[in-house]
Amino acid sequence: MSTTTSNARPTSGSTTSAGPLLLALKVFAALAVVAVLWQFVTAGQLLPRGSEGAETGHAAGAIVLHVVSGLAAIAAVVLWRQRVVSLALAALAVVVFAFGFLQAALGGYSSLYVHIPGAMLLTAGVVWLLVAAVRSRRA
Repeated sequence: MSTTTSNARPTSGSTTSAGPLLLALKVFAALAVVAVLWQFVTAGQLLPRGSEGAETGHAAGAIVLHVVSGLAAIAAVVLWRQRVVSLALAALAVVVFAFGFLQAALGGYSSLYVHIPGAMLLTAGVVWLLVAAVRSRRA
């Protein structure tokens, strides 16, 4: 995990703007963790036969996860370009965002054998992103 923390110094113009953007990254990463937890709750309601409204809740949670992980990825890339966070953290944010779409595409009763392990990987990525963002040295 230490590879995702930044040792780089911000450029002179990015010092003032980095604080709020880094806070935004942390908030978006935390919201992504909450969205993943929501996904677990609604997925549990879908199995084995599903309850009324669970599929709608699960789909809504996926959309929220796409939005907040996308905003986290944008913030991480901008912060990396400002030399505030490491390339590894920015890449992790982008991979988490992209993997969420793959996960959504594989979501269905016929592909649960792939979707469930994918959910575990996505969870690990989202938590890793939050930890890396919180451990960043700038704030």
